[in-house]
Amino acid sequence: MRNLILTGGIGHPFADATPALEGVLAEAGVVSTVTDDIEGGLQALGQGGFDLLTVYALRWRMLGSEKYAPHRERWAFSPSQDGRERLSRFVTGGGGLLGLHTALICFDDWPEWKDLLGGAWVWGRSAHPPRGSVTLVPTAQRHPLTAGLSPFALTDEAYGDFDLAADVEPLATVAPEGGKAWPALWAREVGRGRAVADTLGHDRAALEHPQHRQILTRAALWACRRPF
Repeated sequence: MRNLILTGGIGHPFADATPALEGVLAEAGVVSTVTDDIEGGLQALGQGGFDLLTVYALRWRMLGSEKYAPHRERWAFSPSQDGRERLSRFVTGGGGLLGLHTALICFDDWPEWKDLLGGAWVWGRSAHPPRGSVTLVPTAQRHPLTAGLSPFALTDEAYGDFDLAADVEPLATVAPEGGKAWPALWAREVGRGRAVADTLGHDRAALEHPQHRQILTRAALWACRRPF
C-alpha cells in the first residue's frame, strides 16, 4: 500500500512525530511518502499511485490572532481549487483518507473538508485542555477499528466542541481527567472511498502508545479495504 503523508505546521513536533507515524504504518505494510508541501503533495496525489492519504498537519489561513503573524508566511495555507478537486476526487473515487489530530483544523476555508473527514474545528468555540492524561474509551465494539479494545490512558491533547458531520457515529471518546468526553475516533464511507478520523496524536509518544498504534494500523488497513 502506498501512502502520502501531508504534514507540517506550528505548535506540534511534526519533525519528530511524523517519522514515528511512518514507522507505525509500515507495520501494516504501508509505504509512505512524506511532504510538507501540501499543494505539491495534492498534485502528486492527482497523478495516481497512492492508496491512502494521511493528513497529519496544522495548515490553515491563520487569520485573527496576531500571535500567528510570525508564522503566516511559512505555514498559513488555503488549498487551491485544483488541490481541492484532486483531494476530493481521490477520496470519493475510492481512495483512503486518514486524518490525525490537527487534521480537524486544516483547510478552514474549505467546507467540503468537513464533508470528507467528518469533522472540523470551529474557531471561537472548539478548544482543548492543556496536554495531559486522557482516557480513550471505545464505544463500538463491533467495528473492526475498535473490536476487542479496552479503554486506555495516555498523555495527549484532547479536542472538543468541534463540528461533526450528521452521519458520524463515534467509535471512541476521549476525555481529560475530570473533563467532558468528546468523539475521538470515527470511520465512514465517502462516495466509493473510506475516511477515518483520529483526534489523538500530538507527539511521537502518543502515536507509539501500544493501543493507539494498533488503532492507527487498523485505520490504514480499513481505509484501504485491506483485511486485518
